[in-house]
Amino acid sequence: MKPLLLTALGRTISTAPLGRRGDDVEVRRIPALPTPRAIDLERPTVIVLDRALLASVGDDDERVRELATLVALVGIGEAGEAEPPGDFPVDLLTSYVAGDAGIGAVITSLRGAFRHAAALLAARRAKHQADERARELAELTAIGVALSTERDLSALLELILTQARRVTSSDAGSLYLVERDEAGVPRNLRFAMAQNYSLPTLPFSSFTVPIDHASLAGYAAATGEPLVIGDVYLLPDDVSYRQNRSFDDAFGYRTKSMLVLPMKSHRDEIVGVLQLINRKRVPDMRLMSDDVVDREVLTYDERCVEVATALASQAAVAIENGRLYEDIERLFEGFVTAAVTAIESRDPTTSGHSGGVATLTVGLAEVVDRINDGPYRHVSFSRPQLRELRYAGLLHDFGKVGVREQVLVKEKKLYPHDLELIRHRFAYLIQRADLEFERTRADHVLARGQDGYDVVLATLEAQRAKLHRELHCSLEAIALANEPTVMPAGSFEALHKIRDKRFVDFEGHVRPLLEEHELQYLMIRKGNLDDAERREIESHVTHTYRFLEQIPWTRELRNIPQIAYGHHEKLNGLGYPNALGGAAIPVQTRMMTIADIFDALTATDRPYKRAVPAMQALDILQLEAKEGMLDATLLQAFVEARVYEQVPLGSAGD
Repeated sequence: MKPLLLTALGRTISTAPLGRRGDDVEVRRIPALPTPRAIDLERPTVIVLDRALLASVGDDDERVRELATLVALVGIGEAGEAEPPGDFPVDLLTSYVAGDAGIGAVITSLRGAFRHAAALLAARRAKHQADERARELAELTAIGVALSTERDLSALLELILTQARRVTSSDAGSLYLVERDEAGVPRNLRFAMAQNYSLPTLPFSSFTVPIDHASLAGYAAATGEPLVIGDVYLLPDDVSYRQNRSFDDAFGYRTKSMLVLPMKSHRDEIVGVLQLINRKRVPDMRLMSDDVVDREVLTYDERCVEVATALASQAAVAIENGRLYEDIERLFEGFVTAAVTAIESRDPTTSGHSGGVATLTVGLAEVVDRINDGPYRHVSFSRPQLRELRYAGLLHDFGKVGVREQVLVKEKKLYPHDLELIRHRFAYLIQRADLEFERTRADHVLARGQDGYDVVLATLEAQRAKLHRELHCSLEAIALANEPTVMPAGSFEALHKIRDKRFVDFEGHVRPLLEEHELQYLMIRKGNLDDAERREIESHVTHTYRFLEQIPWTRELRNIPQIAYGHHEKLNGLGYPNALGGAAIPVQTRMMTIADIFDALTATDRPYKRAVPAMQALDILQLEAKEGMLDATLLQAFVEARVYEQVPLGSAGD
């Protein structure tokens, strides 16, 4: 869409110098200043503001002020008025020219104004996108909470399909669930749920379809890949799948656009298929004819696919958890499996960690059981005790369900919204520098023409380039400081220098370039959590203990709560939550501590760190043993027996 130039009736402004052609910019002559509502927010707009337009709003200064947030205002005075007169809103103008200013000065001002108008448009779009992402995230979070609390499978499927249709503006949809044979091998897809907004009273009957490439749902389940189809009646001849039109023929419905998504669990297993039909421009529109379908139905765009995929993943986890909860009632092992699933669905980046800790702890116990000398030569573990140790390992982090999700999955030292605010702050300063550059250059041309222009321009460009470099360097320093470290590290002189710098914000307030809370986060020397967040994370141990204490364990498993409770205690008494030391820490817990640290160090996909190679992880463990934190004898057994090889490196999150 062309940029728009609005000027008062009677003024003549040529647009040819503003673009490559004379029609690159649309010029409209207006009798009065428009209202903010009349502005096309998707179009860069410049208003040439003179006394006639100002007079048209009388004392309504608020209209001019609001317009200045949406468009660029270029003031134009009478002939000979080189400075803005007192009745002009000087603080709202992008630039100002006299009524008899030369064409060069006018064009320079207008070009700068259009750049400002484009920046305003870009900022609006960025804010809209950020608002949309925040809304989508909030919706997905709310849906996730609803899904996680629903236990009835039928109600859960209804909720999944309703929410999926709502967030994608789909007219209809259906859900298929994978049915497995006794060996757990996928057998077919069961048509389990259907909804249709345009035909709400349709009868429902369940049926099965093969998991193959013949049907749309079967193809998605067989390949694990989504299908995005603009018109299912116009499928190319070289694809294997086809749409069954019997439903459309029977009920007079026109299926057009479709999104078919495999619902994958956190183990990447296909739980079912979510099929969404006919994305609509207007959510409440009923598709009662082919003409309405042609006019109102849209293809599912990339954003719809992303949101629906996220919801499908949540749905898959929710459906799987629902089935596991049913198994809990019949089988104790099913309970443990469901509990671990709940942990890892709460924090997907640590998926596999609990299993890894359980495997490594049991592996180390089996090695200790064979030791014939040293302090543990008399220690042995029976099969029930190994099972007890395994369950303790699986459940040791269950208390993370009591920790806020934003803290659990925090990726850097700063939260994403904090970093985004900093980036916007720097972008604002860069934009302001550019605007100041254009304004100063235009003022020179206006005041002195070409006299000394080249020298002034070179000086201005050098100043702007220097400021750009300084801002980019500061932002890079912030980005570098924002990266967590495994070991204590960091020199924060650069951050203090950045914090000491000041700028004037939109409201005219002088503020530091880095807020105090931002600086405190960036100055975290190890990891990505400050003291309060670390205490919150550490509270998961107590949450775990209190949860496990509520379970009526059998006599053989009664030590599970105590074993899991101390996995962050250290022999020198510097651990948590009870600062236990020495003999107060059970040998099973000492083994679990070694396993927990090793698996956490080597796991991939942790949001706050990269995976550490096995040898480096062992070096870190050795260092902690020398400092009296870990049991050196148990660590030696762990290393010499190569217990750490029992779990593939980076398994957590795979």
